[in-house]
Amino acid sequence: MPNMSLTKVVMPEQEPDVRNKNFEEVALGYTKEMAMEEASRCLNCKHKPCVSGCPVGVRIPEFIAEVAKGDFEKAYEVITSTNSLPAICGRVCPQENQCEGKCVRGIKGEPVAIGRLERFVADYMMKKGNSTSAKPESNGHKVAVVGAGPAGLTCAGDLAKLGYQVTIFEAFHTAGGVLMYGIPEFRLPKNIVQKEIQKLKELGVEIMQDMVIGKVLSVDEIMDMGYEAVFIGSGAGLPRFMGIEGESLIGVCSANEYLTRINLMKGYLDEYDTPVIKSKAVAVVGGGNVAMDAARTALRLGAEVHIIYRRSEAELPARKEEVHHAKEEGVQFDLLCNPVEILTDDKDWVTGIKCIRMELGEPDASGRRRPVEIPGSEFTIDVDTVIMSLGTSPNPLISSTTIGLDVNKRKCIIADEEFGKTSKEGVYAGGDAVTGAATVILAMGAGKAGAKGIDEYLKNK
Repeated sequence: MPNMSLTKVVMPEQEPDVRNKNFEEVALGYTKEMAMEEASRCLNCKHKPCVSGCPVGVRIPEFIAEVAKGDFEKAYEVITSTNSLPAICGRVCPQENQCEGKCVRGIKGEPVAIGRLERFVADYMMKKGNSTSAKPESNGHKVAVVGAGPAGLTCAGDLAKLGYQVTIFEAFHTAGGVLMYGIPEFRLPKNIVQKEIQKLKELGVEIMQDMVIGKVLSVDEIMDMGYEAVFIGSGAGLPRFMGIEGESLIGVCSANEYLTRINLMKGYLDEYDTPVIKSKAVAVVGGGNVAMDAARTALRLGAEVHIIYRRSEAELPARKEEVHHAKEEGVQFDLLCNPVEILTDDKDWVTGIKCIRMELGEPDASGRRRPVEIPGSEFTIDVDTVIMSLGTSPNPLISSTTIGLDVNKRKCIIADEEFGKTSKEGVYAGGDAVTGAATVILAMGAGKAGAKGIDEYLKNK
């Protein structure tokens, strides 16, 4: 009989007043007993609605059934048959809007903790240490992948399993993309990311770093090197700004830049000479997951932190869990506010941010109620650093240097959703380079689609 408890098994966490002073992982994970108890809540529904909510098609009821029996190795086999990065997905996927959002247990209580169970299985196998991936027999075809983020890694992994010789061209000195530079250590430990990448290397995937495609090599030059197809998964790393007065001041940066300096350049460690401002008071403008990451990072570095968002808490696009954690840790939320000017001293250092209060009017094109300024409601928050977290766009470097590659007005590559096919023969694309900034799991889904498209293309060719 299933466990009919209406609530998930609680996952242990660091206490808020402890974790807001360190960069260790907040959530501590399930024990074997916790995992088996939670897995027993699954009803193993005939129609498997949870699977339809997973962009990479994990066979969710099957792996959960194995966890309930205590066969964690078999559960891992089931997960990795469709998902190359389970330890990552278990930590950063927005399960509440995807697999868990479709779980029937959520109708009269909390859904099954699918993400926590996926994380447990992946971590269990990492600790066990004997889950080496067997390298498939080569099929003789070479494929290039641009970008070692979630889309590129997934595409490379799926193609490698089919016997393709895959080379990833990565712009940074470390593979992982946003998993390494964008998501803080306390949410996604970097050793976890590198262990997942090592699995791909065991499959035969080669990763070439410091390769800025569009500068060091073009996509056309890569294809001239004997690669029969190229997948572009270069992400969206070009930050957006508001265009208000003061954005060029010393002490204003994008969330991308801030998180990269802290995460990839280890700005949170005193022994590293990372060029990063040691702020006393920080304003983070935006309400998404990246804004929460930047705010919680600044807090851990000793700053008083304000989140400034122009809508109400109900409209915050960040995961509820991330908002909850930020509040627990001491981040202050200034909601229904919008910046109008960044203030400075006579040396061009930030001294404050001037905001105006907002109210919600009629819905905009996205369906959310449009924020409207309240005249005469301006006020100032004293800060020495402003972090802009307003979303990102694809860098046009690749598209502008690739002959015959069509893009839209936002400089996103135009690609078929089902297979990732672009306007240029043999070139496929997916993830943020196509959609603009989105989630890790959606990028992974696009990587899988690209791998499928490339496989079909080369078979037919």
